[in-house]
Amino acid sequence: MAFSPALAALRRAALALPLCAGALALASYPAAAKVLATVNGAEITDADVEAASADVGNALPKQMDESARQKALLDYLIDITLVNQKATADKLDQSQDFAKKLAYFRQKLLMETYLGKVTKEGVTPAAEKQVYDEAAKAQKPEDEIHALHILVPTEDEAKKVEERLKKGEDFGKLADELSKDPGSKGGDLGWFTKDRMVPEFADVAFKTEAGKVSDPVKTQFGWHVIKVLEKRQKAFPPFDQVKDQVEHFVQQKVQSEAIMKLRDAAKITRADEPAKK
Repeated sequence: MAFSPALAALRRAALALPLCAGALALASYPAAAKVLATVNGAEITDADVEAASADVGNALPKQMDESARQKALLDYLIDITLVNQKATADKLDQSQDFAKKLAYFRQKLLMETYLGKVTKEGVTPAAEKQVYDEAAKAQKPEDEIHALHILVPTEDEAKKVEERLKKGEDFGKLADELSKDPGSKGGDLGWFTKDRMVPEFADVAFKTEAGKVSDPVKTQFGWHVIKVLEKRQKAFPPFDQVKDQVEHFVQQKVQSEAIMKLRDAAKITRADEPAKK
């Protein structure tokens, strides 16, 4: 068989993670498996390929087309089957070390299968909405402003900027001409809260009225002239924007609660700490 970088990537993934129990446990299997290959009489089905994809598929290049991906996974399963047959013939499955590892991964697979069940039951639209609403309610009111600035090295240059602005020159055009801040086109800093800026800048910016230009202010970066465009209270992001984070949080929450419930109901003794009454 010709060397395949994709197959090599799958082998490396398998060695790094002997068993991704959660992925295997959560894979959905078709009702009637289709045989894709046989190895010395042992069948490899599309269900096996799906399980392998859930387990180590992330190791494959993202730009691979589906046909090449399926071929790489099937090659990987053929290798697994061949090695398993040889290892069994050599009676490696009868060693104490293998039995201990098998017991460990069986426990891990059962744990992640159970947590998968708990997650499926507990991560509901209602639970996600509740978490989102609680987070939105807990957010403290916070002001933010939309401002422009012109950054120059000296106070004299800042005063000259002031004079040109008083004569009616456009702030944005002056910023493009004079400002030493390359990251703000037209001097535009966008919307920001007070904690995002250095204290000297933030104090002056937030005291300046909307539509007004500040006196020059010195920071560690130089001298700034600031124009405040608008002020508002920071809005909590809409649900659709943070849905993935909310879902992840709820998953962790329901899994943690399930484990703590089992711990509370169990009698646990540990050699590394005194027994609890």
